[in-house]
Amino acid sequence: MDFEDSMERGEEKPLLNQTSSSRNYEAETPPEANEYSQLEQKPTDCRAPGLILGFECLESIGFNGVGTNLVVYLRSVLHSNNATNAANVAAWHGTSYFTPIIGALIADSYWGNYKTILISLILYLLGMILVTLSALTSASIKESNATQNVIFFSGLYLLAIGCGGVRSALLPFGADQFDDRNLIDRERKRSFFSWFYLCVNFGVIISGIFIVWIQENIGWALGFGIATLCITLAFVGYLLGTPIYRIRSSHGSPLESIFQVLIASFRKIRLEVPKDSGLLYEADSKRSNDSEQTKLAHTDDFRFLDKAAIVTDSDLDQNGAQNEWNICTVTQVEELKILLRLVPIWLTSIVYAAAHSQMFTTFIQQGTSMDTNIKHFSIPPASLNSFEVLAVMLWVILYNKIVAPATQSCFSNGAGLSQLQRMGIGRFLGIVAMAIAAYLEARRLEIFRRGEILSILWQLPQYFILAGSEMFSLITQLEFFYGQAPDSMKSTCTAFALLTISLGHYLSSMIIAVVAALTTAGGRPGWIPDDLNKGHLDYYFWVLTILCLVNFVVYLFFAQKFTLKKVIN
Repeated sequence: MDFEDSMERGEEKPLLNQTSSSRNYEAETPPEANEYSQLEQKPTDCRAPGLILGFECLESIGFNGVGTNLVVYLRSVLHSNNATNAANVAAWHGTSYFTPIIGALIADSYWGNYKTILISLILYLLGMILVTLSALTSASIKESNATQNVIFFSGLYLLAIGCGGVRSALLPFGADQFDDRNLIDRERKRSFFSWFYLCVNFGVIISGIFIVWIQENIGWALGFGIATLCITLAFVGYLLGTPIYRIRSSHGSPLESIFQVLIASFRKIRLEVPKDSGLLYEADSKRSNDSEQTKLAHTDDFRFLDKAAIVTDSDLDQNGAQNEWNICTVTQVEELKILLRLVPIWLTSIVYAAAHSQMFTTFIQQGTSMDTNIKHFSIPPASLNSFEVLAVMLWVILYNKIVAPATQSCFSNGAGLSQLQRMGIGRFLGIVAMAIAAYLEARRLEIFRRGEILSILWQLPQYFILAGSEMFSLITQLEFFYGQAPDSMKSTCTAFALLTISLGHYLSSMIIAVVAALTTAGGRPGWIPDDLNKGHLDYYFWVLTILCLVNFVVYLFFAQKFTLKKVIN
């Protein structure tokens, strides 16, 4: 089996024998430091991942039960104007996507995933209660007042802070429930990422169909109350599962380790990196201060950073202890190298997310210009997003039941498609989806000029292909960033993987603004006018197709050069 493929599957094989491994120095540490961590000691309990998946279903229903229809509540109940509503909703969503970064840093540095989720849930639940109380008081007040607004927005932002901590820590916490030393567990963990993503989408569907209907037809207080009940049930279930969880402790601030490597490298800028990497400093794993921390093998790229691990007489005391701002271990250096390698992959994910976000904007606009009537039923264009979610579920089943077994039997290494290959397929399918959307829009305009209207069902292929793209790219991206992340930055890297979705939306808005400015010059209607029949939305989709193609080529370049994390037992 090819080593890099085996590492993506979570296998940990020694890369170097004793004669060629990095130089080890023993430091005096207390005896208890050599004991296995709680994560390593506790066996896998199959109930734990199930509890976490159920938790995510309830959390997704609760969050989207508030967020999906928020702009309508602000207009109809708090009586704000449209511009203010749009700004408030955008600010709140931006906060809810930014707070996972803060939550991840706290989880990795201080509290660990379990405690971060627990404390975040308390804030989450308090925020949901305040939002529901605000809706209850609004039922007896015809016009909103300052007190009601303060209660509502206080609850709303407590909710955003709480969900940030949960989002950043829950997925890596779920992945920790599997033992990578066990082959069956490694396979189950791969499926776990897919099921986790499906649970998020399940919550979107339930809240979008049932809770929104209740809010608009029965009452906002009941709708928000059901969402609050979901978070309460998630909280109770999380606490009940405590005895069976595998809990990973925090490793201290990952940012401190990064700065230590950078400073130590610059302090030794005049030194020459030895050709024999075995001369670089690495703490003895048997006497390391952190027995849970895995050791990473040395790699040859970013060699300047290797200067941080060059051993000089002044770096170590008589017992072999290190001055951490003068000398760093090979593992510390390699952790920073991992982050640097992930940056190009992360940037291509933002461009991909910008194209994927079209199903929330221009795809819907395209659908409004088509015939939405199917016999006696009218299909709202936005409802095709639900079709896309269902299509993602179908793609997951097709991949797990057909594609994965087929590729495992066809590939000589028996591992099937690697994570980098799957993300590449997802990016390619994104190109296909944009091209289909462009062709469909050109076809729609041609038919419109003949006095006919194209059926909205013709949009289904582009949604279906985009769903496949999402399955290969976004789901695998979560798995990839978690797997490649240093032990001290599991939650942080997972949060950054999720951040690409938010940044993709911002990039999409910027692209639309630039296209609008360039194409409306001189009084022209532009490519995306209010009346799409007078514009050229197809040209815009072709621009995105080309942008996705360039992004795909850039991704291939960096993916081929990507060096996977190599762990030493």
